[in-house]
Amino acid sequence: MAERIEHTGSYYAATANAAPDRAPLTESIDADVCVIGAGFTGLSTALHLAEAGFKVVVLEAARIGFGASGRNGGQLVNSYSRDLDVIERHYGHDMAKMLGSMAFEGADIIRQRIAQYQIDCDYKPGGLFVAFNKRQMHELTEQKALWARYGNDEMSLLDQGSLGDYLKSDRYIGGLLDQRGGHIHPLNLALGEAAAIESHGGQIFEDSKVIRIDRGEKPVVHTDQGQVTANYIMVAGNAYLGNLVPELAAKSMPCGTQIVTTEVLGEAKARELIPQLQCVEDCNYKLDYYRITGDFRLLYGGGVTYGGGDPRSIENFLRPHLESTFPQLKGVKFDYAWGGDFLLTMSRLPQFGRIGDNIYYAQGYSGHGVTTTHLAGKLIAEALRGQAERFDAFSALKHFPFPGGRLLRAPYTAVGALYYGLRDKLGL
Repeated sequence: MAERIEHTGSYYAATANAAPDRAPLTESIDADVCVIGAGFTGLSTALHLAEAGFKVVVLEAARIGFGASGRNGGQLVNSYSRDLDVIERHYGHDMAKMLGSMAFEGADIIRQRIAQYQIDCDYKPGGLFVAFNKRQMHELTEQKALWARYGNDEMSLLDQGSLGDYLKSDRYIGGLLDQRGGHIHPLNLALGEAAAIESHGGQIFEDSKVIRIDRGEKPVVHTDQGQVTANYIMVAGNAYLGNLVPELAAKSMPCGTQIVTTEVLGEAKARELIPQLQCVEDCNYKLDYYRITGDFRLLYGGGVTYGGGDPRSIENFLRPHLESTFPQLKGVKFDYAWGGDFLLTMSRLPQFGRIGDNIYYAQGYSGHGVTTTHLAGKLIAEALRGQAERFDAFSALKHFPFPGGRLLRAPYTAVGALYYGLRDKLGL
């Protein structure tokens, strides 16, 4: 047998709820739907299908939540990585109206899952967007009006004075509070959803990397030790899919992001940083994001490495960011530092679609994966039940390869990021 692949050395892995090890697939079995990947996309899809009575098999190459789903910042950020005004400008009013009607659904699905299955994942409501300058504050004002048009009326603009009630940092001139946002322990959410799938009869196999798909009327998914014959396949590998489905690799690029977590600060000290415990992200192009964990640590993330991977020292990279935000934490001990890859698309919009009649996929959330993955699973389940209008709206979005192909896409994208980073620094 191949060596067991464990979770990265993250805060989430160290504080994960107890969960059984799932055995690898070692036989030939049948399913209505075979899901490749036990991250949020795959788990959401499998749970919606299992609830609807489908026979579902999930194949995971490593552990449940091994990739971005178990490593991310844990923030429930609404809408998409390109907001609804960009969608309307490039794709028209009707497309914006359709996608806008779903822009806040992913976070609602997560809250519903937590309540229905009593998932212990440190959920806290509320998210803050914070502005460094007048341009960013103007953008937040427009964002509030835009999201209100699409049904989110639970937002409040904060000037510098009122922001101080929510965040004890002098870096920002104001912010926007979204009460329909929030934050979670993402790995524990994934583990809770996996248990929910199994409660409905679904099967999950770990250490079961898919090595080949035989396409056809009844596709067959092969691992090293077994195979699944299914009516439908759902491909949900995202940045960790590799070249299993070559046509999905051409129009996306893995990108790394990094996170540190401090020692336990205690509730009193934690509330001296973020008094009401909302999660926070700034408005820069290469943004920082942070929050207080369930055991009162500061979790702080940021940065992008195009093409994937991590800087030489995650701690050295992120410490200046954290200490600029909270000078009162200068020299604080970091207990955990880790990185992971998310999948970026050229448009920054997710890629949904079908290959032939029976292979579905959803990927490329471009940094907005926690909520949109949960929406994706619901839409795929709807499509397999014959209600494909909402899924087809996403699949109609056009996607293009990165300039320079796979060899040059990372440096070309990094050059563009340098430009936007300079704009952020100059406040332009």
